[in-house]
Amino acid sequence: MAKRLLPLLNRVLVEKLAVPKKSAGGILLPETTKQLNSAKVVAVGPGERDREGKLIPVSLKEGDTVLLPEYGGTEVKLAEKEAKL
Repeated sequence: MAKRLLPLLNRVLVEKLAVPKKSAGGILLPETTKQLNSAKVVAVGPGERDREGKLIPVSLKEGDTVLLPEYGGTEVKLAEKEAKL
């Protein structure tokens, strides 16, 4: 991504994965198939603090693959790549 976009608190920055046009066996997939909104975790915030001030870390790490809700998150465009925050 551009320079570096760092999320704060318990936020996670993800990059949507491209949907494959062919299956592993070489079969062309139609564009009408239902897509899963999967994404790769690019950056993770440090976590949130509880009432006593202890840090509660985020359970994800960079490189994990996650599923996104259809209309969830905030879209961000950096260096011609789309990401969700």
